[in-house]
Amino acid sequence: MQWLSDEEQRAWRPFVSLLIKLPAALDAQLQKEAGISQFDYLVLSSLSEALDRTLRMSELAALASSSLSRLSHVVSRLEARGWVRREPCAGDGRFINAVLTEEGWQKVVTTAPGHVAAVRKLLIDTLTPDEFRALGATSEQILAAQDTGKP
Repeated sequence: MQWLSDEEQRAWRPFVSLLIKLPAALDAQLQKEAGISQFDYLVLSSLSEALDRTLRMSELAALASSSLSRLSHVVSRLEARGWVRREPCAGDGRFINAVLTEEGWQKVVTTAPGHVAAVRKLLIDTLTPDEFRALGATSEQILAAQDTGKP
């Protein structure tokens, strides 16, 4: 086993703190201002960006990096609030679509400004444009390694 060097530790520890603190801060903002979780917002906003505001549940789960089971629970909660509905996929009845309702669209429209302001304040505005682009590229590289199963 190879332990982390002092230099690696100095980079790793703040990164781990970021992984914990940033999502918690964004979730707190959404809970306080909109009464929803960050995961709820991810589902709603993903649907808002989709063609006809509709996605197969399996596609939505992949976009949200979620299991179908977890997504199904969240969609049930969003359905109860009138923001999402489920319907059979027109092209293949074996699949179920999640559809953003007009009320769900309005929830996204009213929630987005506060969420975007929080993202800017907590992340984007703390970096230069070059640093932010580098963060995006680095994040893509790390995610690609996860997707291919590299340790």
